[in-house]
Amino acid sequence: MQLFYNPNISKLEKEVTFDKEESRHIVKVLRMKDGDTFKITNGKGSFFSAEMINANPKGCLVKILSEEMQQPLPYQLHLAVAPTKLNDRYEWFLEKATEIGISEITPIICDHSERKIIKTERYEKILQSAMKQSLKAYLPILNEAVSYKDFINSEKNSEGIKCIAHCEETDKKSLKSVLKQNQKITILIGPEGDFSSEEIELAKANGFIPVSLGESRLRTETAAVVACHSVAFVNE
Repeated sequence: MQLFYNPNISKLEKEVTFDKEESRHIVKVLRMKDGDTFKITNGKGSFFSAEMINANPKGCLVKILSEEMQQPLPYQLHLAVAPTKLNDRYEWFLEKATEIGISEITPIICDHSERKIIKTERYEKILQSAMKQSLKAYLPILNEAVSYKDFINSEKNSEGIKCIAHCEETDKKSLKSVLKQNQKITILIGPEGDFSSEEIELAKANGFIPVSLGESRLRTETAAVVACHSVAFVNE
């Protein structure tokens, strides 16, 4: 199934026009023409069956034929992950987490962070592409980068199971032992230099449970994907 993304579709829409970039891809690359049918998602849970009625590379016009809803994830996973020094590693995490299943992502700037400037527009495109590739109808929420302290102290992140995955040799529980089905969970993943001792203590003081992702020392992006898959696996 070929899936396209258009965030502006609602249940009331009868016809929809794609922007220039997507229209060019549809007409010039995929060579779709009038009368062809395909699927569209709005990233909010809906799949729409559509028919091309004007294959214009500057603005494709399609007719909406029907709509069906995709079941949302049975859990809510929010990963707060420090940006990696090499940007392509973070982009890999975004892609894989979207394919596996994730609700929300926040880049957090930590004491040991080497990258502090985030281009969310580029990240959004990666999330959209991964959503379409994996045939999902829900686009993960991507928040603006925030400081670690601001994230920890935000009331928005005060509910559900809260974990911090770090590498210090202190008392930690396995992530598997903490997870429960159908829950809201927030997991903190630090930068290449790990969280500082002060950051770990601040998280614990705010109700975050120190957890281990296994015996191996993992890269930031690998740890984030392992955490994401662990949550998905528990909820199968």
